[in-house]
Amino acid sequence: SVKLVESGGGSVQTGGSLNLSCAASGPTYSTNAMGWFRQYPGKEREAVAILYGDSEPTTSTYYADSVKGRFTVSRDNAKDTVSLLMTSLAPEDSGMYYCAAGWVERPWVADEYGYWGQGRQVTVSS
Repeated sequence: SVKLVESGGGSVQTGGSLNLSCAASGPTYSTNAMGWFRQYPGKEREAVAILYGDSEPTTSTYYADSVKGRFTVSRDNAKDTVSLLMTSLAPEDSGMYYCAAGWVERPWVADEYGYWGQGRQVTVSS
């Protein structure tokens, strides 16, 4: 199975920036989407930024409306790593961020993903 190992995140003040990285290993050829979800306490996971395509996660990008223009998702194909650069952070961006990968039809739907990282906490203070 695909294994996802996340790094980055942490704490920052409003307006600051953070970076998250997710290194994938295993049969990543079995996935067509890879990216980031976040979860607030007591809430379901929501898609933040996803790379996806017909056969590999490189051709299209999904961003949640709340992060457009502030977050950038990118992929290093050689390292099989997906990164999320988060800028102009606000307290409402705080939460647990999860890397996800899978073969999906709707990249923004968490239930369609078969592989998940352990999660990284992001805290933005005002």
